[in-house]
Amino acid sequence: MPKYELPHRRTSPLVWLVAVLCTVIAVAVIVTGVIVFVGYIVIRPKVPFVSVIYTHLDVFDYDQAGLLTTQVTIHTKWENDNAQAHASFYDAGFVLSLHGMEIAKLVTDPFDVSKNSSVELGYTVASSPIPLNPELMMLVDMSLKRDLVTFELRGTTRTRWRVGLLGSFKFWLHLNCQLHFTISTMNGSSTHCSSKSN
Repeated sequence: MPKYELPHRRTSPLVWLVAVLCTVIAVAVIVTGVIVFVGYIVIRPKVPFVSVIYTHLDVFDYDQAGLLTTQVTIHTKWENDNAQAHASFYDAGFVLSLHGMEIAKLVTDPFDVSKNSSVELGYTVASSPIPLNPELMMLVDMSLKRDLVTFELRGTTRTRWRVGLLGSFKFWLHLNCQLHFTISTMNGSSTHCSSKSN
């Protein structure tokens, strides 16, 4: 039986060039991935965070006309547990509210925190007399009878830090705290409240 030979075709140089380029790109991606992975394992970057560390109810005056005047002191701690990188905090904005009613906005200018360090910031939040609607008057009356008032502190900030060859990392930090105060002593109950990241 006769054998048939297929005609031998040479591979085009353009095909070889594309194959070599794809191989170089694939190797570069693999090497970059290994470097990033090893760098991450060695450096172990941690997301900086914000905590409420101290609160005090300075003023809580409520009169029969339904006007509320309050002042709250809040101390926060901004922590960077990274041993290899400074962290920046920016776009910080928090709202202090009582039963859903906004009392004040807390803002902070951008600032940096050194490696493995923290910065404490204090806020004294004072309100002018706030007229309460009947529902809020009832809730404040209940708080006075129980000798316990709860404020909410909610908001976000952004953090950014650069880790060597790994590049820059950015995260949103979300703070959602319940601040409980005993009205007769004006003291805040010990509560640990820290931000969550995404």
